[in-house]
Amino acid sequence: MTESRKVEAEQSQKNESTTQEINELIFSEPTGQDGPAVTQLIQDSPPLDTNSAYCNLLQCTHFAKTCIVAKRDSTIVGWISAYIPPDEPNQIFIWQVAVHDSMRGKGLAKQMLNQLLARPNISHVQSLCTTITKDNIASWSLFKSIAKSLDIALNAEPHFEKEAHFNGAHDTEWMVTLGPFK
Repeated sequence: MTESRKVEAEQSQKNESTTQEINELIFSEPTGQDGPAVTQLIQDSPPLDTNSAYCNLLQCTHFAKTCIVAKRDSTIVGWISAYIPPDEPNQIFIWQVAVHDSMRGKGLAKQMLNQLLARPNISHVQSLCTTITKDNIASWSLFKSIAKSLDIALNAEPHFEKEAHFNGAHDTEWMVTLGPFK
């Protein structure tokens, strides 16, 4: 077997394994009982800002309809927190995306986001936004990939600035907007 065919075969096996792993996951709205596991996943997922356990409980309960967890054997391996901004009812704001080490690089974040956007209670949404620091390569890759697969525009501009909003203690967060959805 030539080296290139060997690489192709290995990639094919990896893709099949990844597809099987994703297919074995259960995607659902979070519950209050998921709060501690969500908190731990966020803590294990730098560079995400850690929230208080109480904040995560509120997201898992008050915002459950716009958040999603991915579970494998009842263990949370993925989390997206999101909400509909009160002043932007046709937009969904993605707050955090966290994926367990064992599932990184397998397309789980994109799958969760697609599952979330497919929910009937979000069908009115015309655009998606999030904030990302310039050095968060994984997040930029995810949202560029979503924009490309949905064939929609991605725009970015400084939103919360390092000096003006964070007193120099946090990098500038760029507002990334995808849409309008077709």
